[in-house]
Amino acid sequence: MTRTALVTGAAGFIGFHLSSRLLADGWRVIGLDNMSSYYDPALKDARLAQLEAHDGFIPVIAALEEPGVILDVMSEYTPDTVIHLAAQAGVRYSIESPRSYVQSNLCGTFEVIEAARAHPPRHLLLASTSSAYGANTEMPYRETMQADHQMSFYAATKRATEAMAHSYAHLYGLPTTMFRFFTVYGPWGRPDMALFKFVKAAMQGQAIDVYNNGDMMRDFTYVDDLVEGILRLIDVTPVVGSPVGDADSLSPVAPWRVVNIGNGAPVNLLDFVQAIEDALGTPITRNMMPIQPGDVPATWADTTLLTDLVGPLPRTDLKTGVTRFVDWYRKHQV
Repeated sequence: MTRTALVTGAAGFIGFHLSSRLLADGWRVIGLDNMSSYYDPALKDARLAQLEAHDGFIPVIAALEEPGVILDVMSEYTPDTVIHLAAQAGVRYSIESPRSYVQSNLCGTFEVIEAARAHPPRHLLLASTSSAYGANTEMPYRETMQADHQMSFYAATKRATEAMAHSYAHLYGLPTTMFRFFTVYGPWGRPDMALFKFVKAAMQGQAIDVYNNGDMMRDFTYVDDLVEGILRLIDVTPVVGSPVGDADSLSPVAPWRVVNIGNGAPVNLLDFVQAIEDALGTPITRNMMPIQPGDVPATWADTTLLTDLVGPLPRTDLKTGVTRFVDWYRKHQV
């Protein structure tokens, strides 16, 4: 029997890759996206066109936060799996436009969990962020760490969605897994992310801004590896009272856990820039800048829990991942 997944943010970077993989694996995918203009909608249009080429893909173009939209979709298609990726992303933009984060991340997530209460899926999976760890300085980040000091409004809204989902998991017995993603990159990425910006600038002969004078570490995670982690977690539903290993973040009162999905190996920002130079075959001029408000100097995922739950994941090395992005960018010239 064909399984059905509802993917919110299906025309986004991660949503596109996840939906493509689900379709390739024989799923029916209900892909919801509002096609926002946060970045050039032409990129989303191109992703959506590829998804629509599959018979198993059903597009729903609508604003998630509009009351009743997601409820109607859940009622009509009764997906057994709901993967909520739609969000207003970006640490820096949350300083400029915080209200959009309330609407998309808080109100939008409320609509998802409320629809899931009315039409319970087997498993509800929701995206959070490594930024939720905020001011923590102990590395690597473990899911069982306290995470109460977020440093951007974006991170605060995503941490809030974790709490919202936990309350619904407890009240209504909804099996729920939260993902904390770590600096995802790869083909079809977002134009506001470092890799896209750096490659575009370098190919136009422009300098790039390197923040904190390059003293930054990021746990860069290739998108295909992340998607593999999500897919494996679909059938690993949390059960109260049944932790998996000592690293489990399973709630004591709800079928809810939070899971890091990262590479588990942080890379210095300057090494990242060097990888881009190597892939392009051209030097990049660097403007050394102070750290920006809301940024954290380092991220590093402890992936013990993820491995305990689904086994070891593939880990695409940075050189390979960056080269694949550069090849894609040269082909598409977006």
